[in-house]
Formats: sequence, structure tokens, C-alpha cells
Amino acid sequence: MHFAFTDEQAMIAETAKAFFAEQATSERTRAAMAGTGADEALWRAFTAELGLAGVAIPEAEGGVGLGMVELAILAEAAGRHVAALPLLASVGLAIPAILAGGSSEQKARLLPRLAAGELVASFAEAAPGTTSSDGTLTGAALHVPHGARADLFIVAVEGGAVIVERDAPGLTITPRTSMDQTRPYARLDFGGVAAEPLADPAAALAAAHATGALAIAADALGGAQACLDHTVAYAKERIQFGRAIGSFQAIKHRLADMMVAVEQARSALYWAACAIDEGSEEAAFAVHAAKAFACDTYSLCAGEMIQLHGGIGFTWEHDAHLYFKRARSNANLLGTPDWHRERIAALAGLDQAA
Repeated sequence: MHFAFTDEQAMIAETAKAFFAEQATSERTRAAMAGTGADEALWRAFTAELGLAGVAIPEAEGGVGLGMVELAILAEAAGRHVAALPLLASVGLAIPAILAGGSSEQKARLLPRLAAGELVASFAEAAPGTTSSDGTLTGAALHVPHGARADLFIVAVEGGAVIVERDAPGLTITPRTSMDQTRPYARLDFGGVAAEPLADPAAALAAAHATGALAIAADALGGAQACLDHTVAYAKERIQFGRAIGSFQAIKHRLADMMVAVEQARSALYWAACAIDEGSEEAAFAVHAAKAFACDTYSLCAGEMIQLHGGIGFTWEHDAHLYFKRARSNANLLGTPDWHRERIAALAGLDQAA
């Protein structure tokens, strides 16, 4: 298979790359980390100037009407700079759930406002013991990405999925300390809170998990590419024993291994994005592969970035730790790489081979 971006996709990629390079600076990211974990000015610019928060929402429902390839392009560009945005929570998880499982009224009411950035949504997996009955929700959700920033939540609960508004009586939101401060988590406690059921919860959850995994894989690819780029640049500048360290064969081999892994992850990611857009039977297999491969690649490259930068790579002042923490966050959210490989084995029938 030969894959190449269309002219429109290439233009989106260049626009997104320039946008995040200019606005998602290390200084702004660190400022967001010291606050709520979200760069509000960056989010406003992303939703208003680029107008791509509704990238995969049909035009008739207030969006741009593009697809998963374009969403992957945006998430990759954001991940390259560890952008402190609720991109995964709102665009990667909640919007696909509403789009796939919401009623006509729910989509008409929420999607245009989400596409415009007027609302930020997140997705929550309810903790065991959480119950939903008679339009109310009782229980908790423990690790909700950008939960303290979100205006509404799509909550997956046993037997369904519901919408919970931030200002609903009975909802308590508690910010949690997270390793990756660019993607903070919150705990939600539901004290008999009003909950609006989605029309098709099964479709909503399937879409959220597939698109969310794809968005994480794209973020991981962008981060891994950035780790490689920063490390190559450093290897050309750092002089040791009278030579740039990049001239040493051992360093060259490690950088080459990083590059090969990044290119393989890129192929896996855009295969998955195309498979979803085309409704391919391989879509589920491809998404699991992309999530596992891209997250493993990010962990590899982030670790190598720290190692090859030497002592400076371990310091708080260096951005290497931002990438390392995001890599760890990506690897554990929506299933670890090993979990996704188990799903691949099941889809291929290998779990029954013995």
C-alpha cells in the first residue's frame, strides 16, 4: 500500500505544525503546568483561529467534516510540543462518543458548541459499584483527563453511557496530582447527580475507545519524533573528546534505532486512521497495533533522549522530562501496549492456538 497525504491534508499538517511551534512553547506549557494544566489562550487559538476542534464532526452538525487522518495530523502536531490542551479529552474521546451515540437532539445541542470551543468535554470510566437509574448517577470516576477543566462529561457506566453537566447538583470534582502535569486528572463523585442517557451507548463507547486510542497514538508519534529531533540536534552540538558525540558509532546506532521505530510507528498510525475512515474490517486490529507500537516507540525515544543528553537530560529545567512523563501517561491510558497486543492476538485467533 502506498500512502501519501492529499494536498488538503498536507496543508493542514503544515498549518498545525507552524501553529504549535509558534504557540505551544516550553514557557507556556510550564506556565500551564503550574496552574490548571490547560493553556487557555492556546485552546482559544486552536478552536477559533484554526477552527479544528470539530475536525471530525460533519459540517451539518457544526464541524469541519474531515476524518481520522486529519485528527491524527492535529494530535501528532500537538504531541510534538507536549501541548497543554484538552485535545484528547474533548476531541479524541467525548466528541466521538456523542457523534456516534448521541440522539439527534443531543448532537444538535452539543456538537456545534464543542466544535467552536465554547464547551470542553471529557470522558470518564465509572468506578466499580457506580449505578445509573431513573436519570441519576451514583458513584465515582477516578481518573478523568482534564476533568477539572471540562464543562460536561460522557460517563461510561455498566449498562450504558450518560451525559453529566459540570454544574449538576450532586457532582463533586476533585483535581488529582498526576505525573504528567500537561494532562491532569480529576476524580468525579456522583451523589445522585442528574444523568442524561445517550441514545446508543454501545456505539458511543466503541467510538470513544477507538478514536481515543488513535489520538493517543498520534500524540505519541509526535512526541517520539520530537525526542529524536532534539536528540539529533544535541548530538551534533555536544563536543566530547574533541568531536561531536553524534560522530561516535554507538550514538549513531542508537539514533538510527530511534528513527526506524518512529517511521514504523508512523506507518502503523496512518494505517489505522485510514482503516477507520474507510470502514475497513482491519480497523480494530490497526488501532490496537498503532496504540501499542506508537506508545512503545515514545517510551523508547523519551528514554534515549534523557540518556543521550547526559546529565542535563535529568534536570527539571530541560524539556526531556516533559516528553518522558507524557510518554508514560500515553502508555497507560486506554490500555497498556501489552493489553493492546493481547487484543491483537485475540483478533488474530492466536489466543486459541495453544
